[in-house]
Amino acid sequence: MNLFENVGAVAQEAEEEEARGIGTGDEAGEDWGDLFSLHRPLEDRGGHRSRPPAIIRSSWVPQIEEAIRKSRDYFFKTQFPEGYWWSELESNVTITAEYVMLAHLLGISIEEKKKAIIKYLLERQDENGAWGLYYGDGGELSTTIEAYFALKLLGELPESEPLSKARNFILERGGIQASRVFTKIWLAQFDQYEWKKIPSMPVELVLLTPDFYFNIYEFSSWARGTVVPLSIVLCIRPKSSLPESLSIPELRSADHGKRLDSRINKLFFVFDRIAKRLEKRPIRKLRQRAIEAAKNWIIDHQEKTGDWGGIQPQMVYSILALHYLGFPLSHPVMRKGLKAIEDFCMEDVEGRRMQSCISPVWDTALTLMALTDAGVAPELPAMEKAASWLVEQQILTGGDWQFKSPGPPGGWAFEFCNTRYPDVDDSAVVLNVLNRFDSRKVRGLEFCKSRGMEWILSMQSSNGGWAAFDRDNDMDILNRIPFADTEAMVDPPTADVTGRVMEVMGCWGYEPGDREARRGVAFLKRIQEKDGSWWGRWGVNYIYGTWSVLRGLISIGEDPRSPVVRAAVHWLKDHQNSDGGWGETCESYKRPELAGQGPSTASQTAWAIMGLLAGGEQKSPEVSKGIQYLLRHQKPDGTWDETYFTGTGFPGHFFIRYHNYRNCFPLMALGQYFMKLRA
Repeated sequence: MNLFENVGAVAQEAEEEEARGIGTGDEAGEDWGDLFSLHRPLEDRGGHRSRPPAIIRSSWVPQIEEAIRKSRDYFFKTQFPEGYWWSELESNVTITAEYVMLAHLLGISIEEKKKAIIKYLLERQDENGAWGLYYGDGGELSTTIEAYFALKLLGELPESEPLSKARNFILERGGIQASRVFTKIWLAQFDQYEWKKIPSMPVELVLLTPDFYFNIYEFSSWARGTVVPLSIVLCIRPKSSLPESLSIPELRSADHGKRLDSRINKLFFVFDRIAKRLEKRPIRKLRQRAIEAAKNWIIDHQEKTGDWGGIQPQMVYSILALHYLGFPLSHPVMRKGLKAIEDFCMEDVEGRRMQSCISPVWDTALTLMALTDAGVAPELPAMEKAASWLVEQQILTGGDWQFKSPGPPGGWAFEFCNTRYPDVDDSAVVLNVLNRFDSRKVRGLEFCKSRGMEWILSMQSSNGGWAAFDRDNDMDILNRIPFADTEAMVDPPTADVTGRVMEVMGCWGYEPGDREARRGVAFLKRIQEKDGSWWGRWGVNYIYGTWSVLRGLISIGEDPRSPVVRAAVHWLKDHQNSDGGWGETCESYKRPELAGQGPSTASQTAWAIMGLLAGGEQKSPEVSKGIQYLLRHQKPDGTWDETYFTGTGFPGHFFIRYHNYRNCFPLMALGQYFMKLRA
């Protein structure tokens, strides 16, 4: 049975509803004949002028106009002098806990920061004593263990109420033995867990060239940058002594082991046993050669600013590996690396914390897209300044992606400085928004756009889809190795990234019959869920994936009346909450039956609205109620509140709360609603 047969029943039901008048606005009592065109341009207090807004029902004009104006005011006030936007990227407390552990292992004093760190950690603790992966998850074992240990290193007493409650939570769930591999690696460095019980990752792996079936370039970019330095740590097996007062024997529980759930897992565990025997009796010359190669790889991949890969795991493990190889803290590589880690930290009334990553390119591109969607003229100086900043961030040097895609560089990364790892998702959004600017006003724009699109098209995988960082990085067997308990060792093509590429290709005038577009659309249709939705890799979850794909399919020329589109539209309508918004819990990654279900949020409501707008549903009662939800929940300063995590790092294991999402996406949705109704 093909996809059209799978979604046919859902599509037919949706079409029957529309035939009965559902989706026209009539049953909601909307008078769509009472429309007029507003010709007065919007102005904010800074004198910024916008294009005339679209035709809107008269009773809604003041509310939507005011909402857009307030949101725009907020963004122009928060733009950095250099032209970019940048908001906090919040994750769980392990990032900060590992910052504390790293400082202790390196012998770096953080005494003056201790009070602020403790405040942050304690304020993130739940009533049950646990710390979670995301708001409202009820607590997660490994996260709680790392927070507990960090607090103890900072001087908190185990008899205190926060640690007592946390300890009860930990022991009830199996203690240290039941935690994830990376938590055990941290504890082993403090001699709080046995190295022999940790899965091996032979450092000799770095010597295997890309010609081998199994090599480091088969790992995802984020896993690769972590595995190389970690292989040195696992080879050395360091043990930092702790005084008894800081040790955590109270968190040890019976070792029940882990059940092996497949033949592949059993096979890898056999290999792990063999690798452990080889570790005891290594071929010394080969081992030294591998360590030297890994060390050089780490140094070669450090950015001028000290970053590694733009993410916390690569940075902390690279510093630890070099530290155990004897690099003093005064060494230029170490000094730059430690500064980069401090640059990821922030401190305010909530305390001191470290971010897992920073997102200025992503935030700037999405904000520019929202502003232009809301009618702000690209010719405004503030807008052109942001566009010029994005042009300057284009990466024209090589990177790891070239091992599988030897085309010329031209992409964008997520962070301020990450030249080795541009990603398709950022690049597609940047090109989409830069295409709205005048090349006569933004220096270097035409070359930038041409090289950028060439790079994106060269990254198409063999199955027709696009992944984030690499082409054909889909050796799923790597997610079955004992080391990979977060199941994030590869970077296969996904619906959301592919949808984003389809959208920018459509904006650039590509036709559905063009080879790249044809293969991309076929990939998206092939992986559509039977209920009409798409799984979201980089945002939570099916709402994110469905919105991204609908935008892409319609942009590239898919008929809005096609069964594929109608089934997706029907799915979005069917999952609207009673308050008019949309929401989806992060738990839907582990429990797909929760797809599209959860408390309403500003960002997820905006995604659903934009997905419906792409499908031609601007007059539907669902869109009307969604717009009302956004208007009702906007704050006087033009922002929205959003406590829930709607960004995804590793599905099921690591989630992100982008503080820009709650503001840029609602503005985007409101703007698109105006423009849609102009027709």
